[in-house]
Amino acid sequence: MGLKVTPKAAANRVTGLAADAEGGQVLKVSVTAPADKGKANAAVVKLLAKEWGIAKSDLEILQGAASRTKTLLIRGDGAALMRRLTGWCQTKGLKTQ
Repeated sequence: MGLKVTPKAAANRVTGLAADAEGGQVLKVSVTAPADKGKANAAVVKLLAKEWGIAKSDLEILQGAASRTKTLLIRGDGAALMRRLTGWCQTKGLKTQ
C-alpha cells in the first residue's frame, strides 16, 4: 500500500486518498511526530495499526523511510485484510478505485 505522509501536523489522522504518479492511489496520513530518526514512521505505523485493528508488528515500511512517499507492507491473510480495509475505507467515506 502506498502512503503520502505529512510529519509535524496538527493531529494524527488519515486525511484521505490522493493520486500517485502511476495513476493509482495513496493513503494520505498526517502525524504530529517530526521526520527525525524514524519518529514519524513509528507514528504512522502506530496510527494505522490502531485504525485498522491490527498489530504494529504486522506493518512495515518497505520503501521511503526517509521520504514523504512510502510503501507499506501489511502482513496477514490477504483476503481478510482486503475485507477489513475495504470496510474501513467505507466507514471513512474513502472511495477506492
